[in-house]
Amino acid sequence: MQELMTGKTVLVTGGTQGLGLAIAEAAAREGAEAVAVVGRNAEKAEAAAARITAAGATGFPIVADLAKPGEAERVVAKTITRFGRIDSLVNAAGATSRGTLLDTSRELLDEHLAINLVAPFMTMQGAVADMRGRGEPGTILNIITMSMHGGQPYLAPYVASKAGLAGLTKNAAFAHRFDRIRINGLNIGWTATPGEAVTQRTFHGAGDDWLEAASAAQPMGKLGQPDEIADAVVFLLSERSGVVTGSIIDWDQLIPGAYE
Repeated sequence: MQELMTGKTVLVTGGTQGLGLAIAEAAAREGAEAVAVVGRNAEKAEAAAARITAAGATGFPIVADLAKPGEAERVVAKTITRFGRIDSLVNAAGATSRGTLLDTSRELLDEHLAINLVAPFMTMQGAVADMRGRGEPGTILNIITMSMHGGQPYLAPYVASKAGLAGLTKNAAFAHRFDRIRINGLNIGWTATPGEAVTQRTFHGAGDDWLEAASAAQPMGKLGQPDEIADAVVFLLSERSGVVTGSIIDWDQLIPGAYE
């Protein structure tokens, strides 16, 4: 890739760590002018902004808890106030804590819906309003999940919220296609991130060798890699992806509906 994001202002929720940070850095390396990153931890946000600046863009840290009403709207407003516009939006923030249909509390369901569906709805609303108001094209990429196809029983609230995000992605893409605002989603599979390591230890009793064992069991001998996914995201945000909009792309090594 060669300077695919030249001059763009990019907002990445969940951009202070893991996949979101990889996406933010990839956008910076590809010529973005500014990348705003959103996270709940101030120290991580500042560190992420410094890495983005080192990669060639102006990093802008925003501390916010997207589970709280009004925070998604504030994030968009802060970005526009600081840089005057949003050219590309990535919704990478996500809640992944476990729960089945029977043991999920209303509080846990509300948390997943707030972070995985309501927050992206509101950031998309704000970003699209900015793009339309300026009469300029723009791009949005929502990180969804392969689990939207059904998922494991212990992912009930996660699946419900992310399947909703997939539907929203298509709805918004259709609604704003003549505004030249392209909106797509990426269904990522099992990915090797620090957050996934915490999840495996917290919810599944995984040991220090969990990644090696999990990787060995995959067709390609590894889990999804954040830098590889980040390259795909930047491509979909850029003009190199052409007219593509309303697509929900399975980005994984397992094939839904295929069985041994």
